[in-house]
Amino acid sequence: MFRCFRLKKLLTAAVTSALLLLVIGAGFALIPGFADNTEEAPTALPVIMYHSVCEKEPAPYTVTPRQLESDLAWLSDNGYRSVTAEQLIGYTRGRGKLPEKPVLITFDDGFYNNLSLALPLLEKYDMTAVVSIVGRYTDDYAAADPHADSYSYLTWDDVSRLLSSGRIEIGSHTYDLHSGTVRKGCARLPDETVEDYTAMLAADVGLLSTELHLNCGVSPVVFAYPFGALCPESLPVLRDSGILMTLTCREGMNLITRDPDCLYGIFRYNRSGLLSTEEYMERLTR
Repeated sequence: MFRCFRLKKLLTAAVTSALLLLVIGAGFALIPGFADNTEEAPTALPVIMYHSVCEKEPAPYTVTPRQLESDLAWLSDNGYRSVTAEQLIGYTRGRGKLPEKPVLITFDDGFYNNLSLALPLLEKYDMTAVVSIVGRYTDDYAAADPHADSYSYLTWDDVSRLLSSGRIEIGSHTYDLHSGTVRKGCARLPDETVEDYTAMLAADVGLLSTELHLNCGVSPVVFAYPFGALCPESLPVLRDSGILMTLTCREGMNLITRDPDCLYGIFRYNRSGLLSTEEYMERLTR
């Protein structure tokens, strides 16, 4: 009887101690500034912004195939792994993990050489990219004068070929707002009402989304601002249009967390052909 009573006392004391520890731990967690070491640290994400890739003389928005290959080799040799928009979107929603040194590769404007010259190099170095197209360029310019590396734009068939590679995601660069004649990109005009602006941008973004779906079976979730022209009224429209990531022309390092909002306003470094790979990568990764 003595032993049984003592055992009960010991068990009661152990349970009481465990409960006390749980209460104390919960109390510490409520103290401001008390760190939870299990929380994930933000992941640094550099983003490259390419445009045209061709054998022309290098220019601020043109690189040669040799320069592109040099860039991809540098990234691979230095431990960087390209990530897709789908991976980033999933990560911010609690799915999966990112590589230790991720990089996002993007191409703006939808040049044909993104298919003919860039894609084979992406395949060679096991990389992926987001290609953001301008709908009117594909409808009008590409159809009228297709398949010249130096100046042509992607046709809808070309876009489908990019998608079928499994390495390319197609983003929106607007349907017909890549112009500075009336407004700068998709920025709001000074005398334009919010209602008129919202209707204009929703119609433009919706038209490209519809054409992409009809011609290629996909709807864009990435939006690249033409000329990087931003205005606060654009984001609600883009969100309502199904856009989950926006790309700017502002330079800086991105910090990716488990919060989906961190993908709106992504910084990018334009890849000028006037820089060597080493000069550009020093800016990109510093």
